[in-house]
Amino acid sequence: MLQPGISLTVPPPHPNEASPRALGRRWIIIWGILCLIAIACERPRWEDAQRRAEALSGWLCSRSPDCLPILFWLLLAPLIALFPTLRNRSNRGQGLRRWCGDSASTAEWDLGTVAASVLLAMLAWWATVRVGDQLAGLPPAYHDEYSYLFQAETFRAGRTWFPVATQQPQLFDQIHVLNEPDIDPPNGRFSSRYFPGTGLWMLIFGRADDPVSGHQLAQVLVVLGVFWMGRELATNGVALLAGVLTAVSPGLLLFSNLVLAHHPTLVGLMLFFWMLLRGRRTGSLPSYALAGTGLAFAMICRPMTAAGCSLPAGLVFGVWWLTGNEITRQWMGPPQLQSDAAETTVTASSFAHRTMYAAALGGPLVVGLVGMLLFQQSITGSVKVSPYQLYTDRYTPRHVYGFYNVQRGEQRLGSQVLDHYDRWAENLDAGLAVRNIATRGVNSARWTLGTIPVLAALLVWMAAGWPMLLRPGGWGIVGTAIISLHVVHIPYWFSGIMGWHYVFESAPLLLLLVAQAVKMTVQATGQRLWIGGLLALSVAVNLWTLPPIWPGRVDVGIAELRFPREQYAAFRQTIDQARRGRTALVLVRIDPADRSMDYVTNPADLQGPVLVGRWRDESLDDIRAAFPDRLLLTYDAATREWNRVDEGL
Repeated sequence: MLQPGISLTVPPPHPNEASPRALGRRWIIIWGILCLIAIACERPRWEDAQRRAEALSGWLCSRSPDCLPILFWLLLAPLIALFPTLRNRSNRGQGLRRWCGDSASTAEWDLGTVAASVLLAMLAWWATVRVGDQLAGLPPAYHDEYSYLFQAETFRAGRTWFPVATQQPQLFDQIHVLNEPDIDPPNGRFSSRYFPGTGLWMLIFGRADDPVSGHQLAQVLVVLGVFWMGRELATNGVALLAGVLTAVSPGLLLFSNLVLAHHPTLVGLMLFFWMLLRGRRTGSLPSYALAGTGLAFAMICRPMTAAGCSLPAGLVFGVWWLTGNEITRQWMGPPQLQSDAAETTVTASSFAHRTMYAAALGGPLVVGLVGMLLFQQSITGSVKVSPYQLYTDRYTPRHVYGFYNVQRGEQRLGSQVLDHYDRWAENLDAGLAVRNIATRGVNSARWTLGTIPVLAALLVWMAAGWPMLLRPGGWGIVGTAIISLHVVHIPYWFSGIMGWHYVFESAPLLLLLVAQAVKMTVQATGQRLWIGGLLALSVAVNLWTLPPIWPGRVDVGIAELRFPREQYAAFRQTIDQARRGRTALVLVRIDPADRSMDYVTNPADLQGPVLVGRWRDESLDDIRAAFPDRLLLTYDAATREWNRVDEGL
């Protein structure tokens, strides 16, 4: 922290505010581009007779209302521009306007900041619980969620793994779960493939009877993190707008009700970015240590994501640490401090001084890395092999990271491969990589706020905000993190859940860019009414269904999540009806044409009234002999036929 009598001499936290004149007539060009794109996207739908009939008899704006609602508002812009700009010349609201123009450099915190934080937390909690209530009582939807629940259950028992089944262990091959009798026999290893951060988060903050509660809390913390980041990057007004948009972002709301790694990862990343920005402004060693702590936690949740988001900042910080270069210090290092009393300069030029900051930032990363290596060793028997890597090598070799994954994976096929799931992988070549980049980019915008408003914000940055990205001030950290996260996932064949989950963590950063673009555009055009209406319309399209005009994007996402959840629930309900209070073993013959549904999910300790096995036509007599106390049921997922082996259903 700064000492009394110490003042900053370089640079203020956000010295690169774009001049309102920078947009000038470029805003008209941006408006024209947006109109052309919206028309180009809508035109095929109305030129095709069948699609036109569907639009007129169903959802007018389609089930993905990306363009048509916004196009109407775009076309109204010239008319709205004729309205005089309303300026409040009275003294009313001056305090609020003054607060909106302040930032973290003006005041670390004040009553307005505390009040805004409380209101944002309340909005975030209300919004995520509103979505969660519509999914309450249903089991998870994705394979990954079952594995994270498995991990949390294992940690809750004070373990990192459970023993494999003593009889017929191959029956319990579960997607994203290691089932390895040959590791440390006779116990073997029955463990989630995933890194430990998410399980730890669920252990600490999630309830066993409501595991998603911890992720809903994470959503609140992410919203607050965006607000406090925004105060370091720009003004309180920009920060508040970014926080509100994050609290009602459709993708963030949906994922905050999925038991996945993304929200715990985001909590760590928000702490990393916020404290890194604060450390640049104040020179506070604890801020750098907290930044490292946040990044370390993100690393033990999703290592590739943590690396992707932090890589540009880390490289620049590393150059400053090793060389003391002044330009890199302005980007990532602490401020240079001058003592007014002694008229001396406390420099960061000595390697020892720079190493203090490097140790503060890197120390938590080392601790996190050591912890993760020990975690790996406890499961795989080697600090060099993660459960994630071992699972890919043995069960899904075609899913390996990198180009030509199918060709490379087919050279390493073994007896444990989950063939129907492994064959889902597409061979990644240049063409597929380009399509994935486009898919992830479009869906990032769609699920963050909307394709047109996010595109508009990016065009504003290209037209007027780019100097802020190229000069020290913090925005470069945000922009390069978004790009880097997308780049590091190019060498992976799958575009992601909902077309974007590998780059999901860029969503809050995009919303910060949107909020600052709103400020720049309002300053340049004065069109508060039109720009505010654009944001309000985008939020409305996301949150509310307006029959027969558009289905709310959140409602569409909820419907997509409910479908597999209801299938899993019906599966379990049928079992409970068939077993009539007895313990049961259900053998499932997987449908090779449906990779999204896999009913083989079990308690981590393989105890309980119902176990589900993956049936590959093993002898039913042998299985009955191995589990004599359990009622034996079979289920064909392709035909949906049930059978009670002994009596018939």
